[in-house]
Amino acid sequence: MGILTITNTCSHLQNATRARLGLTSVPNTKYNLRLALAMHRAGLLSSVTRGGPSPPPTEALSLLETEPVTSANVATRRLWLGLKYWNNEPVIRKVQPISRPSRLVTATAQELGRVARGFPVGSIKGLTLGETLFVSTDRGVLEVREALERKVGGLVLCRVS
Repeated sequence: MGILTITNTCSHLQNATRARLGLTSVPNTKYNLRLALAMHRAGLLSSVTRGGPSPPPTEALSLLETEPVTSANVATRRLWLGLKYWNNEPVIRKVQPISRPSRLVTATAQELGRVARGFPVGSIKGLTLGETLFVSTDRGVLEVREALERKVGGLVLCRVS
């Protein structure tokens, strides 16, 4: 179920940036939270906030104290993601899932190094200027350069340009 939510989140983020939304929400799952935090660390998202079904006030996105997640309210929890724009253009132009539920794609640290340098490895195309790749490792979801620094490989989630 986890990789399916990542695939849905990728298409949702791409649609939200094309619609020029400033704030969007995705289901609050572990995979979505880890991917959103990795995208926030990479500078692709302006904010990541856990909340309810209605959006939090924009002035209190980073200061918002959320209510704890319990078994009674877990189905209504959402992750509210602030999208970034630069010179009236979205920072996230294209979000392309690599792994799908029917085909999981993994890569070792050496293969990720080749992909980061622009060379294709198996079904993964090499990265070009302005692209990044997110990898689910045993140390969490990392951007490809973070994974190379830590010398770990894992499940390749998505490509963002």
